[in-house]
Amino acid sequence: MSKKMTAPATFEEAMAELAQLVTQMEAGQLPLEASVAAYARGSELVKFCASQLEKVEAQVKVLEGEMLKPFAENGEAEQ
Repeated sequence: MSKKMTAPATFEEAMAELAQLVTQMEAGQLPLEASVAAYARGSELVKFCASQLEKVEAQVKVLEGEMLKPFAENGEAEQ
């Protein structure tokens, strides 16, 4: 793979790279070694994204007083 095995700068960058890897793998045109490398990189990206989401969730909990509020279907928080 030509991508460096470094952490992405942002969540959005990680998601974009992950989408690109999935597209390449689904096309079935990668050689075996490249497929394994793409899978390994994808796993790293998924872990990075999950970590970023956990950090944001923790921040939201602080802002909401430790209580996450579900959203109504129309997009407004339920009371």
